[in-house]
Amino acid sequence: MYKIIKKEVLAKGIKRITVEAEQIAKKASAGQFVVILIDEKGERFPLTLSNWDREKGTIDLVFQEVGYSTRKLGKLSVGDKIAHILGPLGHPTEVKKIGKVICIGAGVGIAEIYPVSKAFKAAGNPVIVIIGSRSKDLLILEKEIKGIADELYITTDDGSYGKKGFVTDILKEILEQQKESLPSLVYAIGPVLMMQKVSQLTKKYNLKTIVSLNPIMLDATGMCGACRCRVEGKTVFACVDGPDFDGHLVDFAELQKRLNLFKEKEEMINEKFPA
Repeated sequence: MYKIIKKEVLAKGIKRITVEAEQIAKKASAGQFVVILIDEKGERFPLTLSNWDREKGTIDLVFQEVGYSTRKLGKLSVGDKIAHILGPLGHPTEVKKIGKVICIGAGVGIAEIYPVSKAFKAAGNPVIVIIGSRSKDLLILEKEIKGIADELYITTDDGSYGKKGFVTDILKEILEQQKESLPSLVYAIGPVLMMQKVSQLTKKYNLKTIVSLNPIMLDATGMCGACRCRVEGKTVFACVDGPDFDGHLVDFAELQKRLNLFKEKEEMINEKFPA
């Protein structure tokens, strides 16, 4: 059993919990994730490791209450316990000193951009971070990211905070201004359409781009095949082959199609068990 020792509301419908998980905290690295099972009757679902403390033996998990299981997790309180957490899973993000890096996060994807940006900064790289959300009340982790980024840019779809528009608007401006000294890498995590647009833009500049994929996932061991994606025309499993992949080689159309497979059933469950 994994005890919740801290709980925070980061934004509207987005929460962060700190959980006692000593073995996971000891081995966690940027870019990895865990699979949660709230109780014996629950479903398994993945969450990114947003932060961890090896000395205290704790991990931070950030999630948005959009479906039955995440809403159920959001109702747990400090002192409550989660039945099982499997991890850390997935290959860690490849981090080394490579030069200027641009990290882009949108929505709850910002929760992963934080540890990834921190890791690249710790490796001696200048780090530019672009984060975006639909509105100001959905923006998360601004303070934490500001503490590590050399430059931080913020966008909101409705213009309620930062620059009105999308993260790709800022990215395009930066790349145009820095044509003579392009970054060594762009790393993006967030909605599929955002990662696709980022990858399409950076391809024009022949700029290496890594995206962290977020398909449907069940056992997270590569056995069930639920998280399969197409990369460079080949079938891969995000849980064991990823979650990081070359954004210029990902079949984003198929990824979005698979994410929509159970949308109708998810809506039925949400109607049956309202918040």
